[in-house]
Amino acid sequence: MILESHTEQQPHWPRTGRHILAQYDDASIVVYQAYRPAIAEYAVKHQRFGGEFSYNRMSWIKPNFLWMMYRAGWANKEGQERILAVRLRRDFFDEVLRAAVPSSFDPARFASNEDWRRAVAQSDVRLQWDPDHGPKGHPLERRAIQLGLRGRMLRRYGEEDLLGIEDITPFVREQHAHVDGDLTRLVLPRERVYVPDADAVANIGLDPAAQ
Repeated sequence: MILESHTEQQPHWPRTGRHILAQYDDASIVVYQAYRPAIAEYAVKHQRFGGEFSYNRMSWIKPNFLWMMYRAGWANKEGQERILAVRLRRDFFDEVLRAAVPSSFDPARFASNEDWRRAVAQSDVRLQWDPDHGPKGHPLERRAIQLGLRGRMLRRYGEEDLLGIEDITPFVREQHAHVDGDLTRLVLPRERVYVPDADAVANIGLDPAAQ
């Protein structure tokens, strides 16, 4: 991972709107998940998901590091003691975005509740925009994305379209020690606004300022 201080990154992050903050390059993008030790250890050892990991339930991925820290309590919540950084192919991630259907009915996108329900049934990807959170856990005006995968998309994520899995729990715990201070010592994965292809932008409802 490429690291950068929280202080240096903040000027590059929008304060409001729907944006994808992520670490990425021309070919890949990093997403995060939190698991109990058995699942994490298998994933790191085999560089794919298996063992106690279930392909029969929805699994949520988050490209925003601080959003993952908020949900996992900086690796302190039960069942989320290990934080994994999963590097995905960018073209696969954009495909996930194009296939995403909101978790709740959106009248701006669907003519009726029935149309939305049909779309949900046909898609293997759920989309949620939630309030992003700062390092200390306070909610922000900016929205963060999380994506739920199931079925064929989850299988591709877990075995075929990932480029690497890293257990970053020691780094997470090290940085958590700086959260209660003034944050000048806090270091995070370097993230910038990620803009996918035009079809994905339109499908997930990115804020126009991100384009």
